[in-house]
Amino acid sequence: MTSSGEGWLSEGLDAPGADFGFWAPGVDYIAGWREARESADRLNRALLSMGFELSAVRAVASTNEDGQGVVRLAGWPGAVDRLAALLEMRADGDGGAA
Repeated sequence: MTSSGEGWLSEGLDAPGADFGFWAPGVDYIAGWREARESADRLNRALLSMGFELSAVRAVASTNEDGQGVVRLAGWPGAVDRLAALLEMRADGDGGAA
C-alpha cells in the first residue's frame, strides 16, 4: 500500500491506467467489464468453496482505460496471507502446475 493510501488496488498490477478516472468516448467498457466479471465470479466461487468469506477477500471486476477487463483481488491482509499459503502449498505439491 502506498503511504498516501491511494492506488492500493493497482499496486503490483501490470495494468496501465488501473486508477484512471474518466471514460473515453467510443470505448466499449461494458464488454471488458463483462469478461472480467465472469472471471471474478469464478474466482469468488472458488474462494467460497475454500471457506473464505467474500467480506474478507474477493475478486473485483473492472476495466482499464482501453476497455480491457481487469480482475483485482481485494482483501484483508490476513485473508490474503491465508490464500497465498494455500496457493504455495498447491504449487509445492505438484510442481507449480495449476
